[in-house]
Amino acid sequence: MRPIKITPDVISNADGSILYQSGKTEVICTATFESKTPEWLHNGGWITAEYSMLPASTSSRVAREISRGKKSPRSQEIQRLIGRSLRGSVDLNEIPGNSIYVDCDVINADGGTRTASITGGWIVLNLLIDSLLKNKTLKTNPITDQIAAISCGIYEGLELLDLDYYEDSNTETDANFIISKSKNLIEVQATAEKGNFSKKQLNTLIDLASEECDKLFNIQSEALNNDK
Repeated sequence: MRPIKITPDVISNADGSILYQSGKTEVICTATFESKTPEWLHNGGWITAEYSMLPASTSSRVAREISRGKKSPRSQEIQRLIGRSLRGSVDLNEIPGNSIYVDCDVINADGGTRTASITGGWIVLNLLIDSLLKNKTLKTNPITDQIAAISCGIYEGLELLDLDYYEDSNTETDANFIISKSKNLIEVQATAEKGNFSKKQLNTLIDLASEECDKLFNIQSEALNNDK
């Protein structure tokens, strides 16, 4: 796994914000609270996410999505993944009538931006909830589990963790795992880019991802403890 660095309080107006760095990949994650829910939601609360890449986050300029008039299919897919993952760690009935928005903005992309967003997103979600508990907006902590995410792949026949852009672009199999501290799988994305892969290889990737997520759980907890 590439070196992880977490810098807290990078956005002064957010109750939860960090700069999450995984190698050369850098994502600003923020969490904000709103005392209303989507019209279609009749019970409980809601957690959702937005994901975007800054124009100079890659080697060739990425057009701002607002200038396109809508989110790219990739960004839509990733932000839905982030939202689903974070909701898997929370009892939404404990935040009735309220919404939490987690925004993930990629400022440097070198592979693993979605997994960095999920792992960093869980940290800022906790920072925000801690603030809401302190000011008594919430009476009960809705967090039910800890989650983290890691990318994996098969590159030149080898099972690898935390692929950078070059490895990801040339991988034979590309996978992302979102795992809870209770050892349950929140989501699995695995695709053979070239040829196919075996069940044994998939199990190897799951085991590697589970081991590395244990390290990520410790990094998340350390970041939260340092912020107190």
